[in-house]
Amino acid sequence: MNSSYPPTIIVRHPRENPRKCSILPLRGRSDLVFLTYPVKEPPPLDGYVRLAADGPELAAADVAKGILLLDGSWRWADSMTRTFLDVPARSLHGWKTAYPRVSKLGTDPDNGLASVEALFVAYHLLGRPTNGLLDHYRWAEEFLRLNSLPSPRSTGARGRG
Repeated sequence: MNSSYPPTIIVRHPRENPRKCSILPLRGRSDLVFLTYPVKEPPPLDGYVRLAADGPELAAADVAKGILLLDGSWRWADSMTRTFLDVPARSLHGWKTAYPRVSKLGTDPDNGLASVEALFVAYHLLGRPTNGLLDHYRWAEEFLRLNSLPSPRSTGARGRG
């Protein structure tokens, strides 16, 4: 892990089903901090961007910024987002999910990704190491194939910058 980047902060909704959660297997990584929503004492988020379905696209100008990822179903996204509106939103457009989503409420955005997919794409776009991010993700190979991405296991895991 590269300590020159601020740690990625992942805020999980307590009702997110741990068995369906794509990001929980990454607990214990030194570059990730897991918090439970609602966060009683949020860390300072100056210099962070929030991954979101809407907003300007994540870009090279964000390379030194920390990443805030809100992890929960789209049903809870609005309430979680309202808490972190002061953190600038950055979107990830043009990427395809491999996660088999089924929303009974029609709440999944067209560009919605599983949390681990969004984290992988963000690290890839910012040139951060992606090795290990997809190791426990059931749909990793399909996700990489759908997006014409090389497998981090076979490439040394450096994203493009």
